[in-house]
Amino acid sequence: MRYMNRVLFAAALVGTSATAFAQPLPPGAEIVGQSVQVTTNGVTNTIYFDQGGAARIVSPNGNVVNASWTSTAQRLCLNTGAATECWPYTQAFQAGQPVTLLSTCNASSTWTANAVNQPQTQNAGERG
Repeated sequence: MRYMNRVLFAAALVGTSATAFAQPLPPGAEIVGQSVQVTTNGVTNTIYFDQGGAARIVSPNGNVVNASWTSTAQRLCLNTGAATECWPYTQAFQAGQPVTLLSTCNASSTWTANAVNQPQTQNAGERG
């Protein structure tokens, strides 16, 4: 009987070692390939955060400004070549959840992600 309990306990341990867990995304990864609506002074622009740090800022009348973007655990920055503006970035954006941020240029903007990338679930390997 003791042998049977040990076998069941060992089987339970093996089963738990392969459980799924979510890997956190690096800063800004939730918006790569996505767009965000940014409203400043009553004007809403759409910013597309492309792969490799490229960005496109599209105005309400369709004008496009090419830019680049970077993010750290503390700041999200856009650079148009003529100017750089940064906003506090302390947590990942959530789709449809507006966030009001004050930029380094003292402009208050409301950011709303249209969609976000989710962390990928990975299986933990066996432990030995």
